[in-house]
Amino acid sequence: MKKKSIYDKKMANPRFKAIYNEVAVNLAIGERIAELRHKQHMTQEELAKKVHTSRTAIARYESGNYEKYNVETLKRIAKAMGKKLEISFS
Repeated sequence: MKKKSIYDKKMANPRFKAIYNEVAVNLAIGERIAELRHKQHMTQEELAKKVHTSRTAIARYESGNYEKYNVETLKRIAKAMGKKLEISFS
């Protein structure tokens, strides 16, 4: 019988799993914003100007620690990079 990994043991705890999944979503959003910005050779300052916000706000969005994303802001960020926002539930 295969021994359970630490990850498997932790994910068996519903509270841990919920927190883990929430953090993972925030990290994914921030990473995706940064990835798209880098692919377009755009600085945080340049993106901020296109989105009509501050460079520090863009840095917060990209950090993965930000929890208050709103759909309108994400739409503006996507549009500024020539993309469209897609939201899915799984």
